[in-house]
Amino acid sequence: MDSNKNDIAVIAANREKTIVKTSVIGIVTNLFLVAFKAFAGLVSNSIAVILDAVNNLSDAASSVVTIIGAKLGAKQPDKKHPLGYGRIEYLSSMVVAALVLYAGITSLVESVKKIITPEKADYSTVSIIIISVAVVVKVILGTFVRKQGKKVNSGALAASGSDALFDAVLSFSVLASAVIYLIWNVSLEAYVGVLIAIFIIKAGIEMMIETLNDIIGKREDAEVTKELKRIVCEEEGVLGAYDVTLFNYGPDKNYGSVHVELPDTMSVDEADRITRKIQSDVYQKTGIILTGIGIYSFNTSDDEAAAIRNAVQKTVMSHDWALQIHGFYADTEKKSMRFDVVVSFDADKKEAVSTLYGEVCSAYPDYDILIVPDTDVAD
Repeated sequence: MDSNKNDIAVIAANREKTIVKTSVIGIVTNLFLVAFKAFAGLVSNSIAVILDAVNNLSDAASSVVTIIGAKLGAKQPDKKHPLGYGRIEYLSSMVVAALVLYAGITSLVESVKKIITPEKADYSTVSIIIISVAVVVKVILGTFVRKQGKKVNSGALAASGSDALFDAVLSFSVLASAVIYLIWNVSLEAYVGVLIAIFIIKAGIEMMIETLNDIIGKREDAEVTKELKRIVCEEEGVLGAYDVTLFNYGPDKNYGSVHVELPDTMSVDEADRITRKIQSDVYQKTGIILTGIGIYSFNTSDDEAAAIRNAVQKTVMSHDWALQIHGFYADTEKKSMRFDVVVSFDADKKEAVSTLYGEVCSAYPDYDILIVPDTDVAD
């Protein structure tokens, strides 16, 4: 266990170092681009170039926020926050999205003003060269930052990288408008400014929605839950894995719970050994910490119980809204049965359970029946 804690600490420290280093590179690069683009925009009297410089300034500010979020999110758990401060990174991502959104709205206002009261642009060779270099630099920076963000699972860093690549496209559109003006003497730069602003606003909204989904909690990737179930079911004696629930306390800080189906002949000692082994295997292979493992008992030697199970399963699965039945156990001597049913979000859960109670109780009137409705969270 101590070895695992040390490994986690090392991984977290390396992750923080990578985020800070990458963000610093982004800050320095963007500040250089701000200076060059602002110079080119003022010299050429181009609102599109100036707004492109403002966008780079917001990118630099975003990198600063990313660093702050990484530093605060890396704080060790304490009595007040026993699961750590990882979710602070989601707040930093939200601030980054707000900065991008603000830059987009400001750019849109200024561009519209230029359309209403146009001013003649005067592009020089130096301006064209600066914008061209900026496109190349942004492509390199964006590719690097996004790659590092995916590598360390930093939403803020990955978003900054994608934003930088998008900026390269926008800078290219500014370059194209400058070339069109020089060749045909048609000024499109104010309209290009509007286009840039719209795309910036769109990017800000998308970043905000994605971060909100992380904060609120979203359905886990099906491949993750599938892999977790595979690992659990590989353990000798486990007959099935159900009710996988995963919850996140920041990037790479994932916790979860699962129910496993074990033979009714298994002792508590054996069940304890298996569940501990499952926790260790899942963490080693996925990084997910299972905080709880529930147990379903499976009839292994009662033919009558097996027949009841098949009949009940057929009844339940005849409904489109019944996605799965599991955890079934029937005690033919005490005349009781229990099982869980995963109910689709499209159905009314209370009505669905009521329907099942009516059908199963009608088929087995002598039995004490317990039906537990499950939500289609990750299965």
